[in-house]
Amino acid sequence: MLIPLILSGGSGTRLWPVSRKNLPKQFLALAGKGTLFQQTIARTRQLPDIAAPIVVASEDHRFLAADQLLEAGIDDATIVLEPLARNTAPAIALGALQALARNADAMLLVLPADHLIGDTSAFVDAVKQAMPLAAQGWLVTFGIRPDRPETGFGYIRRAEAIGSDGYRVEQFVEKPDLSKAEAYLADGGYDWNSGMFLFKASRYLEELTAHAPAMLAAVREAHAKASADLDFVRIDRDAFALVQDDSIDYAVMEKTQRAAVIPVSCAWSDIGSWSALWLTGDKDAQGNLCEGDTMAIDTHHSLLRSHDRHLIATVGVDNLIVVTTPDATLVAHRDAAQDVKKIVEQLKAANRSEHSLHRVVHRPWGSYDSLEAGERFQVKRIVVKPGASLSLQKHHHRAEHWIVVSGTAEVTCDDRIFLLGENQSTYIPLGSKHRLRNPGKVALELIEVQSGSYLGEDDIVRFDDVYGRA
Repeated sequence: MLIPLILSGGSGTRLWPVSRKNLPKQFLALAGKGTLFQQTIARTRQLPDIAAPIVVASEDHRFLAADQLLEAGIDDATIVLEPLARNTAPAIALGALQALARNADAMLLVLPADHLIGDTSAFVDAVKQAMPLAAQGWLVTFGIRPDRPETGFGYIRRAEAIGSDGYRVEQFVEKPDLSKAEAYLADGGYDWNSGMFLFKASRYLEELTAHAPAMLAAVREAHAKASADLDFVRIDRDAFALVQDDSIDYAVMEKTQRAAVIPVSCAWSDIGSWSALWLTGDKDAQGNLCEGDTMAIDTHHSLLRSHDRHLIATVGVDNLIVVTTPDATLVAHRDAAQDVKKIVEQLKAANRSEHSLHRVVHRPWGSYDSLEAGERFQVKRIVVKPGASLSLQKHHHRAEHWIVVSGTAEVTCDDRIFLLGENQSTYIPLGSKHRLRNPGKVALELIEVQSGSYLGEDDIVRFDDVYGRA
């Protein structure tokens, strides 16, 4: 049984301001059709006899993962929720334990959710080539054949050939400086470390037993205490907090005697920065990658990305990254793309919300867009999915006015339940128990005007909630 294990816990800070903590890059449509997460799932469906995927995701992203799986037509996935980030080695251990609960001979195809692969057929062929080695007990990784002296990736040094297509791994090498990267490229015996793997679930746990037994014991305890919550497997927080933070490379792959590599050229990118996205994109005659409403005059080798109804215009610039969202704009030199994460660090230190939230915030029931805000008021555009419902709640510090733009709203306000149609409105007094539900088959859109002494999202007392947040 070949089971895709999709690792979806990354935050993508180098792609700020588009990628943020609550909506990271794997759930964004950055290149190609669909989000990176959906493209990863779609690639696995090209493999023969593929089983339902296991997704290991952050608890904060549970509804994003579930919604995007349904959009991709996948309704049988298992979503394992990490309460805390503990790196790839424990995440894969969770997936292995979940897979073994399905089948004792389960084979795991471990894939990060945020990578881009341009040549799916080459990737599929590489997986097929790796399967005999994995069946023999090798822990197989996929090495990307380098086409440039890249300093942003780790490398794998190949040893002797094993089987018809693979090689024993001689050494994993840290990210090199430019001179070493050039030497690796000239040598021809080095591949980029992709972070993709294929092995038996049982073999991975055997290696953890040998090299990181305390980690595995803590993961087993956390998994044994897991609970079912809606469509999710929720890992016990207290037990998982005791798990050591470590990557699969450090915990297993650099220590095992059974590491193998399959070299592959499949137009791969980890989309680790705006420069990486620029490299993969279709550029114009001046070398510019332009998306959205842009105008470039005497501009070369730049990335320009605009959001809806916002024009980016550049004149006389080279090698720039200019990215706008409704609430933030990034301007950086392409050579400094790796340092964008420093902006995120400063935003966190200043306790600003732009590192984690977009102006448009996604919720399990839909989304809201903060259109305008002042000292004692805030205006939001709220969209509620068909059949979805917000929690029964109240606020201590604000009242609300709701105006329906399209669709039908079922409103609960204290002991009253009534319907509102287009162009109708209602008032929710401060302190009233209230709920908003969409009883229709099309999206409900309304404008909410909040007024009061405090308008923060934490001024919510939930009494009942179908998403378990009460």
